[in-house]
Amino acid sequence: MTSTKYIFVLGGVTSSLGKGIISASLAKLLQDRGYRVTIQKLDPYINVDPGTLNPYEHGECYVTSDGAETDLDLGHYERFLDVSTSQANNITTGRIYQNVIQKERRGDYLGETVQVIPHITDEIKKSIEALGKTGDYDFVLTEIGGTVGDIESLPYVEAIRQLRWEKGKDSLVIHLTLIPYLAAAGELKTKPTQHSVKALLELGVQPDVLVCRTEYPLNKGLKDKVALFCNVDSTEVIESIDTSTIYNVPLLMAKEKLDQVVLKKLEVKSEREPDLSRWKSFLNRLKNPVAEVKIGLVGKYVELQDSYKSIDEAFIHGGVMNDCKVKVKMIHSESISNDTAEEKLGHLDGILVAPGFGTRGIEGKIEAIRYARENNVPFLGICLGMQCAAIEFARNILGMSDAHSTEMNPETQFPVIDLMGSQLNVQDKGGTMRLGKYSCKLQRNSKTFRMYNQETIEERHRHRYEFNNNYRKDFEDHGMMPVGINPENDLVEIIELENHSWFVGVQFHPEYQSTVNNPHPLFIGFIEAALKYHKNTDAN
Repeated sequence: MTSTKYIFVLGGVTSSLGKGIISASLAKLLQDRGYRVTIQKLDPYINVDPGTLNPYEHGECYVTSDGAETDLDLGHYERFLDVSTSQANNITTGRIYQNVIQKERRGDYLGETVQVIPHITDEIKKSIEALGKTGDYDFVLTEIGGTVGDIESLPYVEAIRQLRWEKGKDSLVIHLTLIPYLAAAGELKTKPTQHSVKALLELGVQPDVLVCRTEYPLNKGLKDKVALFCNVDSTEVIESIDTSTIYNVPLLMAKEKLDQVVLKKLEVKSEREPDLSRWKSFLNRLKNPVAEVKIGLVGKYVELQDSYKSIDEAFIHGGVMNDCKVKVKMIHSESISNDTAEEKLGHLDGILVAPGFGTRGIEGKIEAIRYARENNVPFLGICLGMQCAAIEFARNILGMSDAHSTEMNPETQFPVIDLMGSQLNVQDKGGTMRLGKYSCKLQRNSKTFRMYNQETIEERHRHRYEFNNNYRKDFEDHGMMPVGINPENDLVEIIELENHSWFVGVQFHPEYQSTVNNPHPLFIGFIEAALKYHKNTDAN
C-alpha cells in the first residue's frame, strides 16, 4: 500500500452498541489479511484521562505498557490484535484542550484568536494522523466515543468531515446504529437508524458503511430500505446480531463481508483471505468446555461488570487453556465478615481479590483472604488484593493486630503496606501513580516461575503503595515468601504462601496482558489450581 488508510467508527441512536468490538473485529480481519493495523479511541469527556474516574462512571481504567491510563476499549483492541497500544491510542477532549491552551500560552498561535475551528479540530486531526505518520501502519481505525448528536462530540465529527475531504479515497466512515425490535408490533424498526444518519448528514458526513446492531436477522428488504434512505448500497448495510460472546463478532463480521466492503470502498486489493483458524479453535474450546469451576471475584465495584472487564476476559482466556468454563461470582467485599464468610465463599473453587482504592470494603477483602488461606482455597490477589493478603498475614499469623496500609490507616503501628518513596511529594492525582511496565525477577523454585517459565518478566502497574521491606524477614520466616522482586528498587512484586494449594499475590495487573492468542500464565495457573481443588472437593 502506498498510503495509510484512515477508518472512522461513529455510533448513533444509543451508546454501548459495541463500537469498540466492531472496531477490534474489523481490525482483526484486516490484520489476518496481512495488513499492519492499529486502533485509537477518541473520548469526548473533558477529563485528561480516565485515571481519576470512578469505575461506576466509566468502567475499568486500562493501563498500557508505556503507562497511559486509558479507556477500557483499548483492552479489547489488545485482546483481539495481540498488539500493544500506547498513550497515542487514547485521546480525550481534556487532552486536546490542554494541548491547545499550552500552545496558546507559549504564543504558538502568533496572536490569533483561538477557536474550536480551526484550532481544536486541527489538534484532533493531528492526534488522528500521528499514528499513521509514526507507526508505519496500513490502516488506522479511529473510534469516536459517545453518539452522533452529542454536544461534546461535535468537534470530533467536524474534524472527521475535514479529514474525509482532505484524505479522499484514503478514508472511510463506518456508522454503527441500532435497529430495535418492537415486540408489540412484532417487527424491526429502521427509523432510528434513518434519523441517526440524517443527523450525521446535517454535520456534513456521509457514512460509507452502516453496521446495524440487532436482536434478529435483517432480511434483504430491510437492508434495501436502510440503504435507500441512507445513501449507501445494500451490500454496505452490515448486520451485527446479538451473540453469546464478543469473540464471535470477528467471525460474524467476516460472514457479513465487512472487511471486503471496506477494502473495496478504499480501493485496496487484497491477495489473501483472513486466516481465522486459530481464532475458531479458541472459540471451539470456549464453547465446549470439559469442566467447570466457580471463582469468586471479591471487589467493591461488582454492581458494574465493566469495572473488572480485563479480569473477566482473562478468566475466559485462562479457562479455555484449561478446557474449562469459569463461572465468575461477583461478591461485594462489604458483604463479607467473619460471620458471613462461609456462606459467601464456601461453595467456591477459587477466590480472586480485586484491585481498588480507598477504605470502603477493605475489611471484607481481608476476611475473604483469611478464609482462602485457612481453608486451602486457591487464591489470587491483584494490586490491592496482594496488599490485603500481606495485611491479613501480618494480623493473623505474625500477631500484628493493628497491621494495615497507611493508605487506610496512616497511624497504624505496623505499616506493612506503605507509600512508595517516589510518591512522598506527589500532590496531583491524575497520571502520577507508578504506571506502566516494569521488570520483575522470579525465584526459580516458585509456583509463579513454573507458570511463566522464565526468570525475568515485565508486567504493568498502577499503584502508589508498596510492601514495606522492613517486615520482609518476618514474612519469610513464617512462610509468606517474596518470590518476585523488582531488580531496580527491590520492590516486592509477588508473594506466595508456602504449604498452600495456590496462594499468590501480585502488585502488578496481569489481566492487562492476557489476550486470545496469549492467555496470561497466572490466570492459567490459578484456574488449573481451582480445577484441582474442585476435583478434590468432589472426591471427598
